[in-house]
Amino acid sequence: MNTQTNPVTLFTGQWCDLPFEEVARLAAAWGYDGLEIACSADHLDVWRAAEDSAYLASRREILDRHGLKLYAISNHLAGQAVCDDPIDFRHQGIVRAKVWGDGDAEGVRQRAAEELKLTAQVARKLGVDTVVGFTGSKIWQYVAMFPPVPDLVIDAGYEDFAARWNPVLDVFDSEGVRFAHEVHPGEIAYDYWTSVRTLEAIDRRSAFGFNWDPSHMMWQNVDPVGFLWDFRDRIYHVDCKDTRVRPANGRAGVLGSHLAWGDPRRGWDFVSTGQGDVPWEDAFRTLRAIGYAGPISIEWEDAGMERTEGAARAVAFVRSLLWPLPKQRFDAAFAQNR
Repeated sequence: MNTQTNPVTLFTGQWCDLPFEEVARLAAAWGYDGLEIACSADHLDVWRAAEDSAYLASRREILDRHGLKLYAISNHLAGQAVCDDPIDFRHQGIVRAKVWGDGDAEGVRQRAAEELKLTAQVARKLGVDTVVGFTGSKIWQYVAMFPPVPDLVIDAGYEDFAARWNPVLDVFDSEGVRFAHEVHPGEIAYDYWTSVRTLEAIDRRSAFGFNWDPSHMMWQNVDPVGFLWDFRDRIYHVDCKDTRVRPANGRAGVLGSHLAWGDPRRGWDFVSTGQGDVPWEDAFRTLRAIGYAGPISIEWEDAGMERTEGAARAVAFVRSLLWPLPKQRFDAAFAQNR
C-alpha cells in the first residue's frame, strides 16, 4: 500500500490584506509544505502574470526562498461572476477593476470568463494542474422556490452554466489543467444533487471536478464523507475548513437569520480546522481509501479565533491525521500459519 503522505498547504484567500511575501514567511514558519495561492490582491494577478514573465518569476522566487511548493491556485472571486445573476454591488467589491469595467452585467460576466481562461494558462506556466474556484449561478436566487419557479427556469440555469463554462473548460483542456469547483451555497453545484446535475449539464467532461470543503456540507446536512466516496473520481482538490453546529434550540435556523458570523444566536458557524464538528478522521481515512494524493489545503475562517492562532493549530491537527498507511494488510500475518 502507498505510504506517501499528502502535502499540507495554506489557502491565501483570507490573507490577501497581507503582502504575498509575508504570507509565505508565516506559512513556512508554521510548518506548511506550500500554498494554494488566491488570484487576489498582490498574491497573484493573472492578467499581469499572463504578460509579465518577471512578475510570474517573482511568485516562484518567493515560494522558493521560503521552501514552499505550489500545488494549486484558486480564483473563486472571478469565477463567481461568470454565471451570477444579478451582477451588483457585491461583485464590484470582489472582482478586479479590469473585470468590473463599467459595471454592465453581461460585460462583467464575459470579462470574468476571460480571467478564468487566463487562470488556466497561468497555472500551466507555474507548473500547476489544478485551479480551485466558484462558478456562480443564474438560479441560486430561486433556492427557496417561492414565488413558484417553473422547471424550465431551473433547466435554463444549468444550460446557462454549460454555455458559459464549456468555452472556459476548453482552455483548461488545452492547457492540461483541471477546474476544482468548490461545492458551496450560491453556486450552480451547492449540495449533493446539484453536483450530480452540474456534471450532467457538461456531459461529465473530465476538466471539471470538485474541491471538497466539508464546512459547507455540514450546515446543509449533507454527509461530507459520503460525498467523497460517491464523487471519488471527481475529487480534484481538498480544502479543510470546519463548521461548529450548535444544538437545535427551536430558534436558530440553518439559513443564519442574517446574523453576523460569531453571533451566538446563529445555528452554526465556520471555525478553524479541528475546532468544529466535521468528522475529520472518517474523511481522511476515506480520502486515503479513494487514492487522493493531492494537497490538503487549510482555509481559515473563524470569527472567534485570531487567524495566526487558527492557522498554526490547523497544520498540526491535519498532520496528526496523515499517519503512514500500512505496507501490507493487517491480516496478512495470519497466512504465516499455513
